[in-house]
Amino acid sequence: MGPIYSLADFLDMLRRRVGLISTVVIAGCFASVFWALSVPHLYRSSEVIQIEQPKISDELARSTVEGSAARRLQLIEQQLMARGNLVDLIDEFGLYDNLPSLLLSEKVDLLRESVSITGVAAVREGFADDGAIAVLTISAEMDSPEKARDVAHALADATRALAASQRQEQTRGTLEFFQNQEAALAAEVAKLEADFAAYRSENDISIEGSLEFRRSELGSLNDALLELDREIISAELGLKNLDRSGSIRAATIERQEEELTRLLDSLKTQRQLLQDRRAALSASIETTPEVQRTLAEFERRRSQLRDQLDVISARRSEAEVGFTLERAARGERFITLEEAQVADYPVSMSRKSRVIMGAVAFSVIALVLAFLLELRRPVLRTARQMQRETGLLPVVSIPETSPSKERKGLARLWQDRREAGLQGRSARLARNPDAR
Repeated sequence: MGPIYSLADFLDMLRRRVGLISTVVIAGCFASVFWALSVPHLYRSSEVIQIEQPKISDELARSTVEGSAARRLQLIEQQLMARGNLVDLIDEFGLYDNLPSLLLSEKVDLLRESVSITGVAAVREGFADDGAIAVLTISAEMDSPEKARDVAHALADATRALAASQRQEQTRGTLEFFQNQEAALAAEVAKLEADFAAYRSENDISIEGSLEFRRSELGSLNDALLELDREIISAELGLKNLDRSGSIRAATIERQEEELTRLLDSLKTQRQLLQDRRAALSASIETTPEVQRTLAEFERRRSQLRDQLDVISARRSEAEVGFTLERAARGERFITLEEAQVADYPVSMSRKSRVIMGAVAFSVIALVLAFLLELRRPVLRTARQMQRETGLLPVVSIPETSPSKERKGLARLWQDRREAGLQGRSARLARNPDAR
């Protein structure tokens, strides 16, 4: 400890540096009082919100709001702490009007630090953590209890409004999405049905089993052609075998020849028509495999679209149920358990504690300064210090005899008391040399 080795050395240092110590301590007390008076009290007000689970079980009517309550509350907190919302609060309640030198951004930062939103997790069901929140506490610290209450209550109202709006927007968005998907799929199915009908009409396959029908018709045409060929042959033979020997009248022969000729022409015309029809049927039967593949593709695509439409319709129905729940306030609700109240006592340190803490701090600073001055001028002031530092025992101690200027009042009394103390100390050391 340098020149300080005992309590007596410490007391001597205090006596020598009493002026410095007193000055620092008194100045520190004044500074502590000014600090305590300049720092305003802070008051805290809190509003407690209970998060009530949906009244209807998800097994009966499932809500379409996804995500845990903790994540939704995190999003709400980010929206509440946005600069625009905080500026509105500052303007509405006149926050920090007593600090006109602060910039708006600094006021926003102060308000962010003064507001806290904490949640208490709900009891787990099983081993999985579903992120459910049971209680939400919104606190605000301000320089007046009324402002703290107003800010906490305003933030709680905004939290409830944002939570309800967020859930309704999410359910409405889900419902609109599935409605649009259902309408798009229904339009696509209708278009496919129209294309399918046009293709069937174009390829003359308006009835099911058209291929078998055409093949049956082709067989009938072949039988009819065969019968016509027989009749044509019979007519040609009849025309060839007419009796022209003169035994029959010429008019009769001519009339029979004309009848056979007309019959033959009619049979040939019928035969040509049947051949044309058979050719058309044969051509259509040759293209039927490609048509069947196209029809199968139509059927497969229609089946896929109808399956998708069924799924989307079911989900749209669930989305309608979820939207109805939220619109009727049957889903998750925020209920006020404790409304924000005016604080009775400040939460900041009391002024008396600030003054005491400042006085103690400046007392320590004064002692440190006095000790540093002792280290700066390490003077051997007593016989004991002389023996401790050099190992030499002084024979006699001569007190300081330099004339001092005349002092008056308290200074003179202090000087007289100091000289008397030094004389008494010298006398004690003279009577007891071992005490050195």
